[in-house]
Amino acid sequence: MARYLKRGMDASAVKAADAKVRETVESILAQVEAGRDAAVRSLSQKFDNWAPATFKLSAEEIERAIGQVRKRDLDDIKFAQAQVRNFAQKQKETLRDLEVETLPGIVLGHRHIPVNSIGCYVPGGRYPMVASAHMSIVTARVAGVKRITACAPPFRGGPHPAIVAAMHLGGADDIYVLGGVQAVAAMALGTETMPAVDMLVGPGNAYVAEAKRQLFGRVGIDLLAGPTETLIIADDSVDGEICATDLLGQAEHGPTSPAILITNSEALARDTMREIDRLLAILPTADAAGKAWADFGEVIVCDDEDEMVREADRVASEHVQVMTRDPDYFLNNMKNYGSLFLGARTNVAYGDKVIGTNHTLPTKKAARYTGGLWVGKFLKTCTYQKVLTDQASTLVGEYCSRLCILEGFLAHAEQANVRVRRYGGRNVGYAQAAE
Repeated sequence: MARYLKRGMDASAVKAADAKVRETVESILAQVEAGRDAAVRSLSQKFDNWAPATFKLSAEEIERAIGQVRKRDLDDIKFAQAQVRNFAQKQKETLRDLEVETLPGIVLGHRHIPVNSIGCYVPGGRYPMVASAHMSIVTARVAGVKRITACAPPFRGGPHPAIVAAMHLGGADDIYVLGGVQAVAAMALGTETMPAVDMLVGPGNAYVAEAKRQLFGRVGIDLLAGPTETLIIADDSVDGEICATDLLGQAEHGPTSPAILITNSEALARDTMREIDRLLAILPTADAAGKAWADFGEVIVCDDEDEMVREADRVASEHVQVMTRDPDYFLNNMKNYGSLFLGARTNVAYGDKVIGTNHTLPTKKAARYTGGLWVGKFLKTCTYQKVLTDQASTLVGEYCSRLCILEGFLAHAEQANVRVRRYGGRNVGYAQAAE
């Protein structure tokens, strides 16, 4: 039976915090919907101390920002975007339009149609998350999205040069220096100066994730990607230092980021906890990582690998790093995860920044029913049908009429009946079809 050496915050405290976030977001969305540009400006001033003449960057401002980025940094951004673009293109190649004759004269098919416009949110509060621009914008371009709006909050009183560079190089059409719920709301609802989009994508803090949840339906969303989560599955083939490093490497995202260790070695578990204490004494970002570990860190000791799989699937973490003698065992048996990082040679930071997979992934157990952002999220799979012969229309019409009458839909049935009469030469109506 699984045993906890450390537990995170009580579930009731987490629920209370979520309720507060929900109320705050509801208020902000209502303000933006009613006040549009004026509300956005007021909220940006309140939360970010930022209210320029226009939030949208001009071509000259974009070039000026890019000019502030070192060549080495630009080259690194281009390298990362090339990896994301290549993997997204390979994913797209697995998606094929379909047309098949399922019965004589009956042709069914589907087409993958890109979403027309999207809004990409790039977080930039505690950390300027340059990589989020690659994940959203580059992937959308590969999918064929026509109009891409990108928003990121101000950083130290202005646009962050590297984020602007990544947005521009990735293919954004319009770039806004605007953050938080007000940015997400402006993109989704539209204002006098910002056209509304059809879909919102990108990660963010708890408030941004909640805004996307509340806006879903009026616009599409990629998924609920809130504060970062990490889960490490390890056995005694690795040591406490590497486990502690990888747990804190994600906990530093912020004070509400869960970091969990599942192991079948109590010795490794205790060694990891000691190493975490040691590293927090020297880690420059210990303020965030330490708070996350204190409130949301967990250590679970299991009896064997089967129990480790069950516990990991119950947690359904965003990132799952597997450092065991046989990591493929977890690849073949786990069902609930955002993305797997298999073996000690890889780690979550590789996926976050450069390796090519997408780092916008499901949180808060959403991995039970969805994967992460990928090129397919930007494509609508839309079906169509054609009936090519009189005989085919008559055949399907007779079945359709009876099934409609079975459900009580008589006008539906008549849609079938009129075709059976015209193309099959049978004088059929409601009564005859029901016989």
